[in-house]
Amino acid sequence: MNNNNAIKAARDVGKAIQADERYAAYHAAKELNDNDKDLQDAIHEFNLIRQKLGMAASKQGDERDEAAITALNTEAQESYSKVMENKNMIKFTDAKNAMDDLIRDISGIISLCCDGEDPDTCQIEPPVSGCASGGGCSGCGKH
Repeated sequence: MNNNNAIKAARDVGKAIQADERYAAYHAAKELNDNDKDLQDAIHEFNLIRQKLGMAASKQGDERDEAAITALNTEAQESYSKVMENKNMIKFTDAKNAMDDLIRDISGIISLCCDGEDPDTCQIEPPVSGCASGGGCSGCGKH
């Protein structure tokens, strides 16, 4: 297979992804989010609180107000919960996770094939604890 065939195969994979029900569900959920004014307002509010928290936390010495930082941190957590409890955000998160799983599986198969595995029989390892990062959420950015 020459380079042009590999690129054509990649484009075929892209077409297959776009034909997958998970792709359609992801984009439908994204559109619901984008059009949900209450959700967009809640996201904006969360981002403002997070920005204030970052500014407060970056202060040094006498300018640093630990009580304000604690209050902003609590406010940020409450605001984040409000965003994540929105019905459209829940649908979006589920759809995004399914899409991420599809892409992870495709990438895993390609990686195995690059390591010399048989494309027809190679098996990707399932994620530990349902998360590609090994079960911990600290470096994921997904949650």
